[in-house]
Amino acid sequence: MIKIMADSTCDLSKEVLEKYDISLAPLTINIEGKIYKDRIDIEPDDFYGIMATLAEFPTTGMPSPAEYLAIIKDAVKNGHTEILCICMSSGTSGSYQSAELAKDYFYEEPPNSNVKIHIVDSKCMSHGSGWLIMKSAMMRERGATFEELVEFNETYKTNVKHFLSVDDLDHLIKSGRLTNASALIGKILMLKPIMTMKGGKGAIVAKERGLKRVLKHYVNELTNRIDKEITEFIIIGYTSDIKVAENLKAKIELETDFSGEIYIMQMGVSVGTHVGLGAISMFFVEKGK
Repeated sequence: MIKIMADSTCDLSKEVLEKYDISLAPLTINIEGKIYKDRIDIEPDDFYGIMATLAEFPTTGMPSPAEYLAIIKDAVKNGHTEILCICMSSGTSGSYQSAELAKDYFYEEPPNSNVKIHIVDSKCMSHGSGWLIMKSAMMRERGATFEELVEFNETYKTNVKHFLSVDDLDHLIKSGRLTNASALIGKILMLKPIMTMKGGKGAIVAKERGLKRVLKHYVNELTNRIDKEITEFIIIGYTSDIKVAENLKAKIELETDFSGEIYIMQMGVSVGTHVGLGAISMFFVEKGK
């Protein structure tokens, strides 16, 4: 039996997590001195409702090895002998290293254990790792072996294409994703930065004036880059405005020949802390790498 686990930045919906029995190690969020566990102690809508009123910028902390270890032990207790853990990029957090430590701790107790554990450094963020997790769960349901799931993730993880645009540049500055100079220019010209992942870290790849141009940029990039054989579904993410996500979905359905599922899912608190209100993202697998 194959168990799939991850950290809470994957931002998958409760319905998806329950359908595929995916367990999450939660990040922690420090909001004005009070510590919350992501997806356990605080819900995204509650957080986004107070975000603009916060006097201090919230901070996040990676899951502890103990959080991962508890999930591993519970999975083994329930009869799983193969465990696939897909973590957010090691370039943005210590989550991957924490999971590797948990794996080491597990093998210290029963050194001759026949349980197989593989930790994936996804090189992704938010629904990027979420895309890999969903795809892995679907492949597992179709009968894929543990080795095939490992090979798929390690082969295609850097092909998961991220696009993220935000309303509030200040959050990207405070989280170290954007320089003050770039932000100032963007504000003066009313430009929205569009980010992707490069080398496991966020990077600005374009700037567009206004939301309509951002969504047009997304659709054009999807049309030119998508690997149609691998991308059986697309994930659109949002923080506080689902209508923008619905507009993007409608544009994709109207202006492209993509015929697979398009999922709309809200970004969680740990990711939302860094991208702010009004963020809109899109994830698929690109060809040619």
